[in-house]
Amino acid sequence: MNLTIIMIIGVLVLLVGVGVGYYLRLIISLGRKGSMELEIKQIMLGAKENAQKVIDEAKKKGEAHLNEINKETKQKEEEWKLTENRLIKKDEMLDGRQVEIDKEVEKIKAKIEEVKKVKERVDNMEAEKDKELEKITHLSIDDAKGILFKNIEDKYEEDLLIRMQKMESLNAEKLDRRAKDILSTTINRLASSTASEMMTTSVNIPNDDIKGKIIGKEGRNIRAFEKTSGVELIIDETPGAIVISSFDPVRRQVARLALENLILDGRIQPAKIEEVVAKAQEDINKIIKEKGDQAVYECGIFNLDPRISAIVGRLYFRTSYGQNVLQHSIEMAHIAGMLAEELGADIQIAKAGALVHDIGKALDHEVQGTHIDIGIRILQKFGADPRIITAMKSHHDDMPHESIEAVIVQTADHISGGRPGARRDSVENYIKRLQDLEALTKTFEGVEKSYALSAGREIRIFVTPDKVSDLEAKEMARDIAKKIEQELTYPGEIRVTMIRENRIIEYAR
Repeated sequence: MNLTIIMIIGVLVLLVGVGVGYYLRLIISLGRKGSMELEIKQIMLGAKENAQKVIDEAKKKGEAHLNEINKETKQKEEEWKLTENRLIKKDEMLDGRQVEIDKEVEKIKAKIEEVKKVKERVDNMEAEKDKELEKITHLSIDDAKGILFKNIEDKYEEDLLIRMQKMESLNAEKLDRRAKDILSTTINRLASSTASEMMTTSVNIPNDDIKGKIIGKEGRNIRAFEKTSGVELIIDETPGAIVISSFDPVRRQVARLALENLILDGRIQPAKIEEVVAKAQEDINKIIKEKGDQAVYECGIFNLDPRISAIVGRLYFRTSYGQNVLQHSIEMAHIAGMLAEELGADIQIAKAGALVHDIGKALDHEVQGTHIDIGIRILQKFGADPRIITAMKSHHDDMPHESIEAVIVQTADHISGGRPGARRDSVENYIKRLQDLEALTKTFEGVEKSYALSAGREIRIFVTPDKVSDLEAKEMARDIAKKIEQELTYPGEIRVTMIRENRIIEYAR
């Protein structure tokens, strides 16, 4: 029983404690809530005061800025008013001047009318005077002039003839002297080398052991080199040099470049020779393009098709009577420019016509026709100015001169070619004989290549083995020798060497 009472009392005490704790907690929370609300109110009051301060400062700054704007606006308005007043005054002045000008114009018109009337009166008086004179003399004005001139001619006929003869002779002398002055001045203004081209090229070698490698076993390397390049190698006792002989300067340059590269590489064999010669031909083609561009730039010629300048570059390796054709053409362009300047002709047309006058020689061994006809076709194909074609086509008197630039180009050609030592006729005849010899052999079917060597004393002919048998090659050699005897003129004898080679290549993979 006591335990039950104690338990009941404990429960009651526990409930009372819980109630008291809850009440105390409620009182504490209410106190804290009041303090927090107080703090919030204080913060809000502080924020409102700060906001009011910011607003007041902003209002002050805005009023100050507005005052400044108002001042600037007033100043600008005053300036605009002053400008407007000045413009109004100027307009008034212009209006006054316009009125004065109008008055002057009216006065001038009135004076013009008066002058016209006076002129009419004078003309009428002159006409009446002429009529009176015609009535008195019974002659018209034209008849009187004719009688007067006839009397003067009869009286002074001999004096007039003598004076006319003197004027003709003096004019002829002046023109001749002027022409000589122009030509001499042009020649003196241009000084250039007149050295003739050689038919051989020397290649320096580091030591004489290289000669044995170039010759190769049983001469196979030198034969392969001569066949591929079309030149003749002269390997004699001369120390430190190998001579390349050919009448074609392009072949000589290709052979020189290929031989120098082979010597540097050290691997000299037929397959390598063919590869190096092909590479040298590509390099020479690049040089040709560069030389053409340099020539056009040096002469100051513009708007010329790049394909034409590339063909002009091929003239760097061509000769005419021992004279380098490209150098001759550049020299002619300078001379033609000077002549055109003296004579008042078109300088650009004269220069261009002189530079391309021999362009046909770059392809005359590939295309039929004279070098003038070939040159005209080249220029027409690549859209050259027709005036340039007119200027270049008559430099050999094959066609009539149609412009002053054509006469200038021909004169420049004569000046450049007529310099002492500039040309050698025997060299040109020698080259033509070798070209004719090669051209004759190429007319036979099956001929792949043909090269004139040893100053024209030997012609080497390479035939295609698939088209020509050994027996046919022997018969062809005899036929070629007979045709050379019948059609060509040459000193001594010419050896015809026919070469037929079978080459079979297989690859092991």
